Amino acid sequence: MSSLNATPAGERVHIGLFGKRNAGKSSLINALTGQKLAVVADIPGTTTDPVLKAMELLPLGPVLMMDTAGIDDTGELGQLRVQKSLQVLNKTDIAILVIDSVADITEEDLKLLQRIQDKELSCVVVFTKADVAEKNAMQDNTVPETKHNAIPSSIPQISVSSTTGKHIKELKDLLAHLVPQKKAPFPICADLLQPEDQVLLVTPIDSAAPKGRLILPQQQTIRDIIDRDAVAIITKENNVGSALKNMKKPPVMVITDSQAFGKVNQAVPQEIKLTSFSILMARHKGNLEQAVLGVAALKQLQDGDRILISEGCTHHRQCGDIGTEKLPKWIRDFTGRQFNFSWTSGTEFPADLSPYRLIIHCGGCMLNEREMQYRYRCAADQNVPMTNYGLCIAYVHGILKRSLSVFPDLAEKV
Repeated sequence: MSSLNATPAGERVHIGLFGKRNAGKSSLINALTGQKLAVVADIPGTTTDPVLKAMELLPLGPVLMMDTAGIDDTGELGQLRVQKSLQVLNKTDIAILVIDSVADITEEDLKLLQRIQDKELSCVVVFTKADVAEKNAMQDNTVPETKHNAIPSSIPQISVSSTTGKHIKELKDLLAHLVPQKKAPFPICADLLQPEDQVLLVTPIDSAAPKGRLILPQQQTIRDIIDRDAVAIITKENNVGSALKNMKKPPVMVITDSQAFGKVNQAVPQEIKLTSFSILMARHKGNLEQAVLGVAALKQLQDGDRILISEGCTHHRQCGDIGTEKLPKWIRDFTGRQFNFSWTSGTEFPADLSPYRLIIHCGGCMLNEREMQYRYRCAADQNVPMTNYGLCIAYVHGILKRSLSVFPDLAEKV
């Protein structure tokens, strides 16, 4: 499948495999995917970093499979790998706790299960190496020992063999019924439109834009508009005025890349609603209200305060990069103060947010809903205001209320 036509990772069901070293996680993910995705060996600790695979897993549909290092890893590096594995829980929709059926259930297994339950994740316990357990029982002329009683009856359990394929299909069927029913609370913009409504999208094409295609939030927004049977009209920031003149009637809204907010605001008449891809993504992920309330912290910051700027994707930083250059400059110009900035990208997000007085996050198009809500919860729990790129840029350009005009209830709060 072409990567340009694939379901984005942030919109896939995230399935994480967790357990001790040598429990059979990598063999299981290979059996589930039908591919030799993960390296399999009898040596404990073969899997070091999380292994991710986007695929179609029938009957679920588009999923992201995540194999992790053993939670009983040892040594200094081992503890770092354990930390990485536990971080994967933050973006997991369905957790598979993998337990070696030949070995005993340990306190580590039960503690990990408790951690999964504390996060209120859909979960299934998979006992691996069923073929070995049955062979051992036959040689000893005994009934295979059941260890399932240690697991709460409310949690589905299944015994499988990755070698013979026993119960792998049944496990897939079980996973399909565990798909979380909770979806992102809102589409991107479809619920704000009526069929045949016209929407003007402003998509700057600069040196950081991917060659030959639009960035993901723009692609997703176009699809959302089309699904609503509305009309998407696309232009660059330099052509907004002429695009509006050529339209027979004004668009119901203009959606712009946040970094062009200042220029687009001047070109779009005040009676036309204006917002950004980043703001719409914050609502799509379920964090818009917290982000709106968090942006006001900019005025309370003092010289020397530390601001964390976090992005969900990783990319090569270039001259004029929005996160490392434009945002810090706009913030300094707006406040007249000097701050210390820190940056994270991809899956990195600090557990301890106490050094920061404000967190500014991207729209999170590459992160799933659970991961974004986890990050916002971390900020709320530690009393650190958190906002996002679009809201911050609108705020420093003095157009925050206008950028929220498509959400009247929230616009009244600023």
